[in-house]
Amino acid sequence: MAGEKGEQLKLVGQWGSAFVTRVKLALELKGLNYESVEEDLRNKSELLLRSNPVHNAVPVLIHSGNPICESQIILQYIDEAFAGVGGTPLLPADPYQRSVARFWAAYIEDKLVVPWDRVFRARTDEERNEALRQMSAAVEALEGGLEDCSKGKRFFGGDSVGYVDVVLGGAASYAKAHEPLFGAKLFDAARTPRLAAWLERFCELDAARAVLQDVNRVVQYGRMLIAKNSARPSNN
Repeated sequence: MAGEKGEQLKLVGQWGSAFVTRVKLALELKGLNYESVEEDLRNKSELLLRSNPVHNAVPVLIHSGNPICESQIILQYIDEAFAGVGGTPLLPADPYQRSVARFWAAYIEDKLVVPWDRVFRARTDEERNEALRQMSAAVEALEGGLEDCSKGKRFFGGDSVGYVDVVLGGAASYAKAHEPLFGAKLFDAARTPRLAAWLERFCELDAARAVLQDVNRVVQYGRMLIAKNSARPSNN
């Protein structure tokens, strides 16, 4: 399929990647057509290795033959390269508000996504519980970030979905899978009411419905990752 103005868009990804889902959300919000290429990360394709020779990782967006790597960089590229295409810009026009959005996106990456990854990769219950504790602390701070960014409106971006919404929203199915996997909601209405309401609101968006992974499949995938990594021998 072709993007707007005849430009070719190809997304190299993997169904379970929240980082890939971020890019799908941005493309959907912009109304862009693209070819989705499913990657087998156990047997990486020549296309992936050639397109991202530094990290050999998904997602990679290929636009008219040019590869763009790393999900947040891809989001910013889509926002700039297709600024005239439909949809609300992801990043605000005001430089200060843009810096606030980038701050909270970086916070999500460093303080929530990193321990979230360790939850699935942990070899022991102790390691997993420590990562869950770090996630819980990050979520409490992010509740304040939502209040700061939204100014009491529906999304981090205000009345419409913005950059931070897409960065966090890529993991919406994993947030929904958190309770069946770990016995507690990630965004609990009693503890973080704004984030709990945001999650339900975000998942009802047409763009989210189009690209978010099935939660039951994510639960099965998460259990497989936990079992596999728990069985790995320790290097100590």
